[in-house]
Amino acid sequence: MYFFDEKRKQPLHIQLYEAMKEDILTNRQKGDKLPSIRKTAVLHNLSKTTVESAYSQLSAEGYIESVPKRGYFVCDLSFAQFSTPVQQQPQRVLHEATPWRYDFFPARLRSEDFPLKLWKRLFARVIDETIDFGSYPDGAGEMGLREQIAAYLAKSRGAVCRAEQVIVCSGFADAMGLLAKLVKKRYDTFGMEHPGYHVAHKVFADYGYSVAKIPIGTQGLDLQALENSRAQIIYITPSHQYPTGVAMPMANRQKLLAYIRRINGLIIEDDYDSELTYKTRPIPSLQGLDHSDRVVYMGTFAKSLSPALRAAYMVLPKHLLPDFYESFDAYFPRVSITTQKTLAHFMKEGHWERHLRKIRTLNRKKHDLMKEALQKRLGETFTIVAEGGGLAILIYPTQPFDWAKCKSVAEEKRIKLYFAKERSGGDFEALRMGFGGFLEKEIYEAVEAFGEVWDACLK
Repeated sequence: MYFFDEKRKQPLHIQLYEAMKEDILTNRQKGDKLPSIRKTAVLHNLSKTTVESAYSQLSAEGYIESVPKRGYFVCDLSFAQFSTPVQQQPQRVLHEATPWRYDFFPARLRSEDFPLKLWKRLFARVIDETIDFGSYPDGAGEMGLREQIAAYLAKSRGAVCRAEQVIVCSGFADAMGLLAKLVKKRYDTFGMEHPGYHVAHKVFADYGYSVAKIPIGTQGLDLQALENSRAQIIYITPSHQYPTGVAMPMANRQKLLAYIRRINGLIIEDDYDSELTYKTRPIPSLQGLDHSDRVVYMGTFAKSLSPALRAAYMVLPKHLLPDFYESFDAYFPRVSITTQKTLAHFMKEGHWERHLRKIRTLNRKKHDLMKEALQKRLGETFTIVAEGGGLAILIYPTQPFDWAKCKSVAEEKRIKLYFAKERSGGDFEALRMGFGGFLEKEIYEAVEAFGEVWDACLK
């Protein structure tokens, strides 16, 4: 029996989730069957929706699993007791003078969604005599911004870090390049998810690392394949795997941490779209579970604020800080001083969290509209591969489909489409249906136009 306090600000589904999680960790064993959603709702006088939300979050984090026609069961949690202190084909490009009718870019925000007036006001405030325009700023980033990032990560992602560990970088590729240089003397084999983000592969390959491609399954990274690869440094997107959308269960996260600790390796955790989750709460970061100083956490402002600012960051393990401060890179900043100071004020004064609430609500609506439009237009001819987060829904045909024709027909109709294999390699293919760049009222007409392309490619 769980107890709830309706006077608390915390929603009832969160109270139920936390109570059940504590019960699972302290009293339950692998394979234990949980009461049905209906029975739990009746027992605790809760709505079915409240209980479903709690069960969905527990399932997303890998504490329980749903077995069709049988119910919910406790997952393997032997490691889960923790505290949170094919070659790419060149794409044919249309002439620049030919505009796209609809562009389904999977990582775009609308320009109008950026808080321009507020940003200009804050920018004007920081441009004063306190900035020393005659000197080089801190190469690791402005301390005020680093303090805000560290506090935000502790609150929102369960990360455990000090401001001194935060390094402000000019985008993801810049952060990965800096890290590749820092650890080159320690490691020589770089492991990454397959399929996975092509930029991670390219950066480390350019620095001379051997690259091992580790398969992705229904439980995320294949841990046995990782061990067989002998990679000492591994790049992963555990909370929302790119591009498949798989989340790594808690037990596998702990197993991965234990393995990396055993080999004195390093994990690069790319938390690229944790702010944009629409169905469940963000899963706690892998970095927050790490007690061995073996996780580099990568974050960005590109998906939720602006890719044009080129503002990202990484949290270095404490044992790598001397390497950074002894390097040439520690002397020169990677993001302009004015951008950093403006962003620091933006976060300190609470505008960042308010902006996140706004952008999350806006894109949740767009996500749901895109899903609904696809279901109505494509019917039984497609299935959704990944949804519920980020700025795109991944879809795949349920019957024979001509992928090559899809590209050519889309270009003829001036519709810009994006294919998973182009960015992630391997045999995994899907269409990445981005919605962030559309107005809500544009989504249905865009999907209707796309539907003509889809119909022409069904065999």
